[in-house]
Amino acid sequence: MQTKIFRHTIALALLILYACTAVTAQNKITISLDSAMNMALEKNHLLNVRKLQVEEKKQKVNEDRIKYLPAIVAGGQFQYNTDLPAITMEQGRFGTLPLGTLLIPLPAKDEVFDMGEHRTYQAGVTLYQPVTQIGKINAGVGVSKSEYRIAQAEKLKAEFQLKQAVEKLYFGMLITMKQIEESEIKVEMAKAKLANVQGALSAGKTTESGLYGLAASEADEEQTLLRLRIQYEDYASDLKQAAGIDPAADVVLQPVNNLKTLEALPAIDSLKTSATTGNNDLQVASLLKVKADNAIRASKFSYLPDLGLLGGYTYQEGSSIYPKNNLFVGASFKWNMQDLLTTRAVQLQRLSAGKQAEENLANTREQLDRDIAKAVRRLKQAQELIKVARKVVDYRKADLKIQSDRRSSGLNLEADLLTAMAALAKSESDYFAAQLNYRMAVSDLKILTGKY
Repeated sequence: MQTKIFRHTIALALLILYACTAVTAQNKITISLDSAMNMALEKNHLLNVRKLQVEEKKQKVNEDRIKYLPAIVAGGQFQYNTDLPAITMEQGRFGTLPLGTLLIPLPAKDEVFDMGEHRTYQAGVTLYQPVTQIGKINAGVGVSKSEYRIAQAEKLKAEFQLKQAVEKLYFGMLITMKQIEESEIKVEMAKAKLANVQGALSAGKTTESGLYGLAASEADEEQTLLRLRIQYEDYASDLKQAAGIDPAADVVLQPVNNLKTLEALPAIDSLKTSATTGNNDLQVASLLKVKADNAIRASKFSYLPDLGLLGGYTYQEGSSIYPKNNLFVGASFKWNMQDLLTTRAVQLQRLSAGKQAEENLANTREQLDRDIAKAVRRLKQAQELIKVARKVVDYRKADLKIQSDRRSSGLNLEADLLTAMAALAKSESDYFAAQLNYRMAVSDLKILTGKY
C-alpha cells in the first residue's frame, strides 16, 4: 500500500513539474533587437497617442477648409396662434357712392378681414458666402497645416526616441548578462578561496582572521551579483513595457552580430546639410515660424469689415401678408468698430510670438550644429574604444585557453582558471559597453540627420 502511494506521489510530482515547465516554455519569448524595435513601434501606447494626434490635426485642416464653402442654413417652424391678425375697414372708410338722391357708404358696414390662420408653417434655406474673410480663412488653414506638420514631425521624433530607448535597454541587458556571468565566477572564486582557507585552518596553517576576511569577500561578491540581477530585471521590465510584451513573459535576447564600425565618417558639412532637411527639431522650429507668420497674416485681415453674399428661399403657409414662395438674394455688411482695438492687441501678441519663433529657430540651428559636432566626436572616440576593447577580449581568450590547458595538466589551481574566466567575462562586458556607446553615437547622429 505504501509503495502504491509512493508511486502516485512521484507521478503527481512529475505531472506538476511538466505543467510548470510547459507554462514556462509558453511564456518564454525570444526576440532580436530589430523585432523589439518593431514591436515597440506597433504596440507602444504613447506612440499611438502621437499617431492619433496626427490624425486629429489632419481633421482640423479639413474642418478649416470647409469655411471656404458658403454657409447653408436650413430650418422650419410651426406655430399655432390663439389670436389672428386682422384688418378692420370701418363703414365709409373709402367714402360714399351717390346713387340718385342716396349716398351709399363704402363699405356699407364695418368689415373685418383675418390676415392669417391659426396654424402657420414656415420653411426655408439661406446661403451665406463670405467675401472679405477669405484671406483670414486661408491664413487659418495655413495655421492648421503647420500644426498638422508639427504633429507629424513630433510623431517621427517620438519613433526615433522610442527606437533608441529600446536599443539602450537591449544592450543594457546584454551588458548586464556579461556582468552577471563575471560576478558568478567571482562568487565561485571566493567560495573556492574560502574552502581552501577552511582546510588550512583545520590543519592549523592559518588564523580565523583570514577566514572571516574571505567570508566577507564572498558576501560582497554575492551582494554584487544580487544587485546585477535586480538591475537586469529592471531593464527587462522596462523593455517589455516599451515593446508591449506581456510583463509575465520571460524575454530571451538574441545576440547582436552586425556591429560594424564605420570605416570613414561623413564630413561634418554634409551631415549638417542632411540635418537641414531631415532634423525633426529644426522642422518643428521652422513650422512654428510659419505658423506664427500665418497667425500674423490672419490678424491683419481682421481689420476688414465682414462682407458676404446672401441668397435663399422661403416657403410659408398660414399668413396672408407674406408670399407663400419667396426667392431672395442680397449682401451682408458688418463692421464692429470696437473690434479694431481688440484686433490691434491681438496683432501685437502675434508679432511677439513671431519674433519668439525666429529666435527659437536660430537657437535650434546653432544647437543642431553643436550636437552634430559632439556626435561625430563621440563616434570617433567610440571607434577607438571598440578597437582597444576587442584586443583585450582576444588577449583574455588566449589567456583562458592557456589556463585551461594548464589546469588539464594539473599545473595550476582552479582559482587561476576562475580568475581567467572572470577576466574574460569582464573584458566582454567592457566590449559590449563600448559597442553600446558606439551604437548610441550612431543613433544620435541618425536622429540629428533624420535618417534613423
